[in-house]
Amino acid sequence: MNSQDTLQLLMGAGAGVGALWLVAFLFRAMTVSVDDRQVALVTVFGKFTRKLSRPGLHVVPGKLFPWVKVRHVSKARDFRSYKGIHVNDSRGTTMLVDLWVELHLVDSVKAQFAVTDWDKALQSVVAHAAISILGKSDFQQVLQDRQELGERLRADIAREAERWGLSIDSAFIQQIELLPEVANELSNTIAARLERATAEIEATGRLEVAQLEADTSREVATLVAEARAQYPLAIGAALEKLKQSPEVLEAYLELYELSQLRPGRTVAFRGFEGKQALRSADAAMLQVMPVDQAPLIDGSKR
Repeated sequence: MNSQDTLQLLMGAGAGVGALWLVAFLFRAMTVSVDDRQVALVTVFGKFTRKLSRPGLHVVPGKLFPWVKVRHVSKARDFRSYKGIHVNDSRGTTMLVDLWVELHLVDSVKAQFAVTDWDKALQSVVAHAAISILGKSDFQQVLQDRQELGERLRADIAREAERWGLSIDSAFIQQIELLPEVANELSNTIAARLERATAEIEATGRLEVAQLEADTSREVATLVAEARAQYPLAIGAALEKLKQSPEVLEAYLELYELSQLRPGRTVAFRGFEGKQALRSADAAMLQVMPVDQAPLIDGSKR
C-alpha cells in the first residue's frame, strides 16, 4: 500500500466518522425525549403548535430551525408555601398566616400560554382568598376551624386556578402568628378573663357551700324536732309499763319529785326504824365519818 492509498483510507475513515457525527447530530437535533412525568410543547415563533405527551422519543424536524422551540412541562405534583400573609380578622386583629398549597398541572397548554406567569398569579389569588375567607372569622375561630377554613381556601383558589390549567389538590393553614404588640394585648385580655372567671367560680362555690350548710341545718332541725316529738311518747310508754309494778312506779315518782327540788344536789334522809330511830333532820346534821371508823350497828368499831 502506497502513500496515496493510505491517504484515501484516512480520508474515507474521516468521512465515515464525520457522517456518523452528522447523523448523531441530526438525530439529536430532530428528536425530543419525553418523560412519563412531563409533556413537551412545540412552539413556532412563540406560538403553540404541538403537544407531545406520550413518553418516549418524538421526531420533530422543525427543531433544526432556531424559531422552533420545545418546552418541557412537568406534570408531577408540586407545592407552594406562602408565608407572612397579613390578614385582619373580624375584630380587627392582625394575623400573620402561612399557607401550604399542593397542586399539579392538568392542562400544560393553558399553564404556559393562558397566563403570563401562573406562579405569580396564583400567589395573588391565594393572598386574596386568605384575606376574604379568614377575615370573616375572629382569631379564636381561625385556630379552632383550621381544617374547615383550609378546605374553603382550596375550593376558592381552585376556581381561579382552573382557568390556568392548574388543579389544587389541598390547601391548609400551616401557621398563625400575631404581631408582638397584639400578642401582648391578647395575653393581658386572657389573664383578665381568667381572673374574672376565677372570682366567679369562687363566689359560686361560697354560695353553694352556704346553701348546703343551710339545707343541712334545716334537715338536722327537722330530725331533732321529730326526735323531741318522740320523747314524750317514749316516756308515756315507759310510764304505762311501770304501772304494772306500782312499787317501782311510786319509787320513780318520788325520786323524780326530789330531783326537781335541786337536781344533782339534793340528799334525802328517812331515818332509821326501831330503838335507834333517827329523824331525817337529825341525820342531815351528822358529819360523815370515814368508812373504816364508822361504828357498826351494835356500837363497836371496825
